[in-house]
Amino acid sequence: MNNKQFLLRGTIILTLTGFLSRIIGFFYRIFLSQTIGAEGMGIYQLIFPIHSICFAVAVGGIQTAISRFVAARIALKDEQGARDIFFIGTFLSVLLSLFMSWLVYHNSSFIAVRLLGEERCVSLLQLMALSVPFGTFHSCVNGYYYARKSTGIPAATQLLEQCARVAASYLFYLVLLRDGRALTPMIAVIGILGGELVSMLAAVLFILWDFNKASYQLSKMTAPFHHLKEIVTLAVPLTGNRLLINLLNSVESILIPGRLRIFGLDNTSALSIYGILTGMSLPLILFPSAITNSVSVMLLPAIAEEQAKENHAAISKTIGMTIKYCLILGFASTGFFFFLGDTLGILLFKNEFAGTFIKTLSFICPCLYLSTTLTSVLNGLGNTTLSFIQNTIGLVIRILFVLFVIPIYGIQGYLWGLLVSELAISGLSLFFLRKYIDI
Repeated sequence: MNNKQFLLRGTIILTLTGFLSRIIGFFYRIFLSQTIGAEGMGIYQLIFPIHSICFAVAVGGIQTAISRFVAARIALKDEQGARDIFFIGTFLSVLLSLFMSWLVYHNSSFIAVRLLGEERCVSLLQLMALSVPFGTFHSCVNGYYYARKSTGIPAATQLLEQCARVAASYLFYLVLLRDGRALTPMIAVIGILGGELVSMLAAVLFILWDFNKASYQLSKMTAPFHHLKEIVTLAVPLTGNRLLINLLNSVESILIPGRLRIFGLDNTSALSIYGILTGMSLPLILFPSAITNSVSVMLLPAIAEEQAKENHAAISKTIGMTIKYCLILGFASTGFFFFLGDTLGILLFKNEFAGTFIKTLSFICPCLYLSTTLTSVLNGLGNTTLSFIQNTIGLVIRILFVLFVIPIYGIQGYLWGLLVSELAISGLSLFFLRKYIDI
């Protein structure tokens, strides 16, 4: 199968799965918004920066390294080396995840009170920490199968994870109702733990089947320290980049409710506005990115393989095709969300603010979808420093808007910051890839 067929088939499989998963997720978010309310959604969203930091340290760079080096080994017909790379990378990643899980669990009170400014996040952080090793192993297995151009297994585990998340949350909701207890954001965090656990178990079965089918023997591993050096060399700067990006994201998320209070809102209103934006409006805007996310996942190993073969013409053609279709999707989504934003906000979330945010956010769609795929291209080419630079610049722009514009214009100032940030990231991506792009 050539790379064009690989990209097309893989994108179709992941896109269909992504859409189905997001449809389930939308009904799930509607359920959460009506169960725990806007303030509960805001509290729930506060823990995600910590969740992202854990995954950035444990698996962010290593998953990319696994996908890139496994794809390169397969291109060179080195099946033993490909599986060696997966084994070493996954072992390292799981060790890091256990450390991050322990760190967050035992420091949950400090993180919740001193960093997030919300004591109600303590128990949520403790439960979330338990899910990190499960999600880490699952991510490494996905990286391995993406490199092997086998998208069916990652798609199946993604869908399984979403279904398990919804089921776990709903069962816990029924238990709380039966016992007459308060409905809290813990419902959603139970879902995270259940989803990660089930997807991890499925990933274990798939990878054991793959290794048994190939009669893989650990004793035949050659040059393990060379493989480890390769993984660490790529993963460390990429992990550092993602960690810094996630730290900046965390700073941004923590600052928003506080700056809204300076604008004049009370604590409940600030958390509610934050919950509506991040838990309702943004997920809807990101719905079409099921397509671009699928393309991004397939691009990294495809680009890495063509680079290993020194096929620059194929890389250029792939990038050009990616830009074209991302922009078409982006502008179509802008029109759809702008003209139907108010209706969608009322219909889906029964919230007027959600509709207003959807209309404003609609303008970021072309740049948002384009930047996602071009960042994956940069990582596939090994230019992780460049992707770090552009993402850092974008986040600094957003933080500046949070600090200086939100206190004057409220949450609208943050929406403007998102637009300027995505414009900057997309522009820098095109600049960094200019030698591959035929304007």
